[in-house]
Amino acid sequence: MKAPRISWLTFLRVYFRSFLLQASWNFENLQNLGFFYLVLPGLRSIYGDELSTDVQQRQVTYFNTHPYFAPLIAGTTLRMEERLHAGEDVSIDPDAYKKMVMAPFAAMGDALFWGGVRPLAALIGLLLASQGSLWAPVVFLILFNLPHLFFRGAGLVLGYVQELRAIETIQKCRLPDLAIRLKESTTILIGVLCAYLSFKGCEHQDISGVWGFVLLPIVLLFAWLSHKGVTSLFLVLLTTSSLLLLALLF
Repeated sequence: MKAPRISWLTFLRVYFRSFLLQASWNFENLQNLGFFYLVLPGLRSIYGDELSTDVQQRQVTYFNTHPYFAPLIAGTTLRMEERLHAGEDVSIDPDAYKKMVMAPFAAMGDALFWGGVRPLAALIGLLLASQGSLWAPVVFLILFNLPHLFFRGAGLVLGYVQELRAIETIQKCRLPDLAIRLKESTTILIGVLCAYLSFKGCEHQDISGVWGFVLLPIVLLFAWLSHKGVTSLFLVLLTTSSLLLLALLF
């Protein structure tokens, strides 16, 4: 029996449902209901409206990963279900595949998006805000949302087209290394922001800009904290709160 190919309209429905992955959590299986809701249009496209108990049970087992990597896992899972329905042999069960990749993908997603993209986007927004630009929040939202919107869609298609080979493709992208580079860029921009605001503050108070070098030890402190593994997001929050405190005092 040949399984029907999933239409692009169904892929689009799966893509939009990925935004609701975390709409339902439970203590026992965490994101399993959200994942089942995510792949349900694809499963119905393969098996019809009435899903067998075996198919449903495969999709409601324990599941927990980074929400931006979930479409990638969903694409591969749907392709495996398609092959199973067609009577083809699969090298690994869909449920076993999910258990194999969800933890590594969760770690990569946390490092890349929460620890890399988001702090960098926030800091660029702060730099624009320091210039008095009202576009700062818009730029932050664009810089943060565009990467994950693209990653969701590309991951869904990649997982479906390449199936298990998608894991090798993700490895070749060296996402952990990219996360480290983004964190390093954030740290450098924190130093730039500190220096700029120091000199602007000195000019506003009619003080020589040379006094701005007084903050050099603070910049070195931030570099040391980053080297010790302090997250970029924490450094951004620390910088922001410190600047607000200084503004209130002076």
